[in-house]
Amino acid sequence: MNAENNLDTDRIKGLVWRLALPSMLAQFVSVFYSIVDRMYIGNIAKTGEIALAGVGICGPIVSLISSFAFLVGTGGSPLMSIRMGEKNERAAKQILANSFLVLLIVSVGITFLSFLFKDRMLHWFGAEGVIFDYADSYLSLYLTGTVFALLSAGLNPFIICQGFAKAGMKAVLYGAVLNILLDPVFIFSFGLGVKGAALATVLSQMVSCAYGLTFLFGQRTLVKITFKGYDCSLIKRILTLGLSPFLIVAFDNILIITLNTVIMRYGGEGMKGMLLTCMTIVQSFMLMVTMPLSGITTGTQTILGYNYGGGRPDRIKAAEIHIAILALLFTSIMFVFANTSAGIFVRIFTQNETYVNLTVWAIRIYTMSIIPLALQYVVVDGFTGMGIAKAAIAFSMFRKCIFLVGAFVIPALYGAVNIFYTEPLSDLISSVVSVSIYIVFFNRIVNRK
Repeated sequence: MNAENNLDTDRIKGLVWRLALPSMLAQFVSVFYSIVDRMYIGNIAKTGEIALAGVGICGPIVSLISSFAFLVGTGGSPLMSIRMGEKNERAAKQILANSFLVLLIVSVGITFLSFLFKDRMLHWFGAEGVIFDYADSYLSLYLTGTVFALLSAGLNPFIICQGFAKAGMKAVLYGAVLNILLDPVFIFSFGLGVKGAALATVLSQMVSCAYGLTFLFGQRTLVKITFKGYDCSLIKRILTLGLSPFLIVAFDNILIITLNTVIMRYGGEGMKGMLLTCMTIVQSFMLMVTMPLSGITTGTQTILGYNYGGGRPDRIKAAEIHIAILALLFTSIMFVFANTSAGIFVRIFTQNETYVNLTVWAIRIYTMSIIPLALQYVVVDGFTGMGIAKAAIAFSMFRKCIFLVGAFVIPALYGAVNIFYTEPLSDLISSVVSVSIYIVFFNRIVNRK
C-alpha cells in the first residue's frame, strides 16, 4: 500500500497508535471548537446563561443531523477496508462511489426536512419563551451548512480507512481552527451573538468539506471517488452496517432530548432553567470524553476490517488489545480530570457560583463509569469495523435502553437533580455485559469469515 501506513506488514502496535492518535486528536479539536462556541456564548453580557441554554437545546438537533453522516461514512468505510484486505480494488471503488452518491442525496434531503420541521423540533426538544428565540436564531443559520457538514463528516472515514490518518485529521483541523478564529469576530466584534457562532461553524464546515473532496478526487489517494457501479443491494448493505453508529449518535441525542424534557417536567420553576444550563455544560464535558474515545475506536477500524478481509485473526486480536489499552488510558486520564479540575472547565462557561457548584457535582456523577465505558466502545466499534452489524446494534441499543429507563425512573422517584445518575448506571451495566459476551465469543467471531 502506498499510504502513510501499511495495513499488511506494519506492526500492529505501531499501526494502532499511528491511526488512533490523529483520529483522536481530530475529534478532540472538533469538540474543542464546539466548546469554544458555547464558551463565547455563555460569556455574552447579561444574556449568556439563557443564550447558552438555547444553544444547548440545539445541540441534540445538530448532532442528530450529523448522525446521518455516520450512517454512510461508518457504514461504507469498514466494507471498503475489508475489500482492500481482499485486494479487490474494483469493489473498494464501487463502495466509495455508492457511499458518495448516498451522502449527496441524504445531505440535500436532510437540509430540506430540517428547515420544514425546525420550529416543531425546537418545541419538542424543550425550547420555550426566550430560550426558543435564541435556539431558533442559532439553528436557522446553522442549517444552511448542512450539506457541507454531512459531506465533510461522511467522507473523512474513507480517507482514514485507506491509511491516511494525518490527512483525515487535517480535514477536521483546518475547519476547527477557522471556527475558533471567527467566533469572537462574529459574536462580539460584529455583535451577531448566537448567529455569529452559527455562521462561524458553517464557514468552517465548508473548508473541511472542500479539503475532503479535494483529497478523494486527487492523485494521492489509493481509492478515488468515481461515478459508476451504482448498486441498490450494496447501498442497502452500507446503510445496514452504518445503522449501528447512526443509532448510537441518534439515540444519544434522543436521550439528551429526554433529559431536557424530564428536567422541564420535574425541575420546577426555580430550577429547570439552571438544570438545563448545567446539563448543556455537562454534555460539553462528556463530548470531550466520548468523541476522542470514538476517534480511537473508529480510527482503528480499518485495521480490523482489513485483516478480517485478509483472514488474519491473530492481527485482529493483537489490534483489539492495543485499542483497549489506549482507550482505557484515555478515559482514566479524563476520569482524574473530572474529579480534580472540573471547576476549571465549568468556569469557562459561567462565573455564577451557584451554577458552577451544581455543574461540578454533576460532572463528577456523570463520569463515574467512563473507564469501563472505554471497553463498550471497543466492542461496538470493533464489530462495526469487521462488518458485523447486528452485534454492534444489539450492544449499543442495550446501553441506550438502560439509560432511557433510568432517565424516566430516577427523576420521578428521587427528583430532577438526580437525573445525572442515569449515565454512570447505563455505562457500567452495558460495559460489563458487552465485554463478557465479547470475550466468550471472540475466537468464533474472528474466525467466522
